[in-house]
Amino acid sequence: MRPEIYQRYLQILHEEVVPALGCTEPIAIAFAAAWAKKLLGTLPERLMVQASGSIIKNVKSVIVPNTGHLKGIEAACAAGVIAGDTDAELEVLSGLREDQIPEIKKYMDAVPITVSALSGGPVFNLIVTAFSSEDVARVQIADHHTQIVLLEKNGEVLFQKDLEDPSQTANRDWMSVEGIWEFITELDIADVSGLFDKVISCNMAIAREGLLGNYGANVGSTLLYTYGDGMYNRAKAYAAAGSDARMDGCELPVYINSGSGNQGIVCSVPVIICARELGICKDQLYRALALSNLIAIHEKTGIGTLSAYCGAVSAGAAAGAAIAYLSGGGYKEVAHTLVNAVAIDSGMICDGAKASCAAKIASAVDAGIFGFLMYQRGQEFLDGDGIVVKGVENTIRNVGRLGREGMRGTNEEIIRMMTGD
Repeated sequence: MRPEIYQRYLQILHEEVVPALGCTEPIAIAFAAAWAKKLLGTLPERLMVQASGSIIKNVKSVIVPNTGHLKGIEAACAAGVIAGDTDAELEVLSGLREDQIPEIKKYMDAVPITVSALSGGPVFNLIVTAFSSEDVARVQIADHHTQIVLLEKNGEVLFQKDLEDPSQTANRDWMSVEGIWEFITELDIADVSGLFDKVISCNMAIAREGLLGNYGANVGSTLLYTYGDGMYNRAKAYAAAGSDARMDGCELPVYINSGSGNQGIVCSVPVIICARELGICKDQLYRALALSNLIAIHEKTGIGTLSAYCGAVSAGAAAGAAIAYLSGGGYKEVAHTLVNAVAIDSGMICDGAKASCAAKIASAVDAGIFGFLMYQRGQEFLDGDGIVVKGVENTIRNVGRLGREGMRGTNEEIIRMMTGD
């Protein structure tokens, strides 16, 4: 592999696999609100939140961490104003103190926070405007959860950045499963060991917490109780439990993938569970984690930041590919596992962040594992089976087209259902 391509894959890993506390859409709102207060220079007397429909969908039903179990856009906005640390980015609420929790609720009750939908523009588009008696401050975030594209005070533009291509394909269309395979086989472990040690520690911690506590619908613990302690069921159960905890406001961070904590959990926890059960050395586990995370990013690049296509599907397929690798598979096994998995679960919709995400994660991980087990027995879905076409890259392109274009109307209808329109 050419050194510059190696470095590009490495850079993508370090850009996309980063820590976050809480579901990333409400955290983006908290981050924008914290910035708006910072620009205003005082506690806002009124706030206006304008967000694209997909953001509203993903914030509506999820608990905001460190807030005493509050949920929704207003809670995220108030938490960011009261205790947000702009320097912490996706961990913007990590420093929130227990004595500040009553202040958040008091602020929500006292201060008008209006919410409206943005039409047109990027799928991920967020504007928070803060008002005092004398000043107005505006912050816009677009395309990525912490990408500020506008800072404005009293009509004066303090910072502005051109929006990126919403498809994000312009700078990543060179990625391929074959290239990712080449990268992980040549990977210098020292380049990723620090990152993946944190991934293993954080993401397994929230998975264990999800099994120990009473979170959401307790999908993870129900899977263990119902189907037992076998390796593959534990892979599903631990991943689901991480989502159980995260969706219900657990105050533990996770390492995300493609802007999503649930996808970060799926790309890591099942792979770690299987590696430990199989007695895999840590170096090979690092390579497997690089494989699953990069494949998920590659799939998600074509789909876009937010979609009606459930992101757990692409992450589950990537985890299945990494499990194929841990089980002795080569490039052929990885590619065919990936195609099998997306053929199984690609109809699963995203209807926002909430408790049922854990069950969708279990389904997606199961599809990834079953995709591998199918190919292990010489079975596969073939060219012409629905959206499957010959060649893994061609199938990934179809998945991207389905998620980005085909499900656009589905996403709009889901948002209307969830908002009562």
